[in-house]
Amino acid sequence: MPNLITSAPAKPFLSEDALDQIFRQARTHNGWLPQPVPADLLRQVYNLAALGPTSANTQPARFVFLITPQAKELLRPALAPGNVDKTMAAPVTAIIAYDTEFHEHLPRTFPQADARSWFVGKPAFIAETAFRNSSLQGAYFIIAARALGLDCGPMSGFDPAKVNAEFFPDGKWKSNFLCNLGYGEPSKLYPRNPRLSFEEACQIL
Repeated sequence: MPNLITSAPAKPFLSEDALDQIFRQARTHNGWLPQPVPADLLRQVYNLAALGPTSANTQPARFVFLITPQAKELLRPALAPGNVDKTMAAPVTAIIAYDTEFHEHLPRTFPQADARSWFVGKPAFIAETAFRNSSLQGAYFIIAARALGLDCGPMSGFDPAKVNAEFFPDGKWKSNFLCNLGYGEPSKLYPRNPRLSFEEACQIL
């Protein structure tokens, strides 16, 4: 496949192989090879994803990695029926959550302003900021995982209230979405669904 543009960019493009791995050939996986994911690799994925931008460096996302059968069984009652088998088979299931007290870290993570005061006593603003930016961080997480050789199966087919009650009973963290991780079984992939064209989805004004 040719380069995306013909003029020289300010920085070099990633290789065609890298673009294939992260985007063009990457898929949402439903089946998994029985190959474990080392904890150190999960740490590397997080450390890479954490470099992505968030509003005022709020970094509200929190990641809970379920790797044992016992932990997966705690999640089972919250899963939609179609997500049970693939989640139980995945080497890792990540709960991508957000911290409703993220602003307490802002004196350290955004020291150039009194950003904590922007959020104190404003629960709706906290929830909006936390959900939006944890979603961003979840996307960075998927890209980082793919870049480091993992396959991903993100999903929203679960009961957030059940996940929150089981894993976050103090109410400070809230679940956003789930993502299975591991090494995918290509034979269990569905055909790729169509994407909207640039003309359908974009405007240049």
